[in-house]
Amino acid sequence: MELLASIDGVITPSATATIAVTDEGLLRGDGAFEVVRLYDGRPYAWEEHLQRLETSAGNLRLQVDLRGLEADVDALLARAEGFDGQLRVFVTRGGRRVALLEHVAAHGSTVSLATIAYAPTRIMDGVKSLSYAANMLATRLAVEAGAQEALLCTPHGRVLEAPTSSFFYVLDNVLHTPPLDDHILASITRRDVIALCGAPERITVRDDLARMSEAFLASTTREVQAVSSIDGRVLPAAPGPHTERAAVAFAAHVAGSLNRA
Repeated sequence: MELLASIDGVITPSATATIAVTDEGLLRGDGAFEVVRLYDGRPYAWEEHLQRLETSAGNLRLQVDLRGLEADVDALLARAEGFDGQLRVFVTRGGRRVALLEHVAAHGSTVSLATIAYAPTRIMDGVKSLSYAANMLATRLAVEAGAQEALLCTPHGRVLEAPTSSFFYVLDNVLHTPPLDDHILASITRRDVIALCGAPERITVRDDLARMSEAFLASTTREVQAVSSIDGRVLPAAPGPHTERAAVAFAAHVAGSLNRA
């Protein structure tokens, strides 16, 4: 199926959709976005993503027509009935409402990580902005180091998250995740995994990495993906029992949520 886009409610093929080059969303990355997983044309946790977009835009002092965006998405999904993939929505400082249908990137059953030094910008807490160059660079640096994805760590040694997903790990047979207070994204998938599996937040440092018995990444598009190694150290289990339990529980939660919609 040809991928489609909606710009301010006008639906066109994604390959020919355009916005002005003067839009500061392009020039400065000044805007907010969300990516939503589509299962047979049905968006998972759409209302939660829309609320987070509103929060991001508010924190950026960016006005957004949420009702207009909802109408745009409804029309786009109606045109692409049954599409299985992902929906990317974003709003720009230039006033554009954009919705794109995309294929989900292929992810293996496991992923190898390399730690990359990264300092979160405090002023951007609570903002999922279009300024993602640092995140994408972190992934490229991890690939150059021989891994598949980055694990972001502060210069002082706090373990945070991956560039586009949350990080969960097991120590002493207990599932943990780094705390939001360390300025990581309040991921919707992270929230769901915590609710389903009872993973407490824990300040996580580099020294903990050598003691982890298993770990996984969680995100809208990855869902739950086992970590095979970190900085070349092979984890004892990939996937381990906690990872398998989280994957099964999250898949069941998504299916139940879509059936109730």
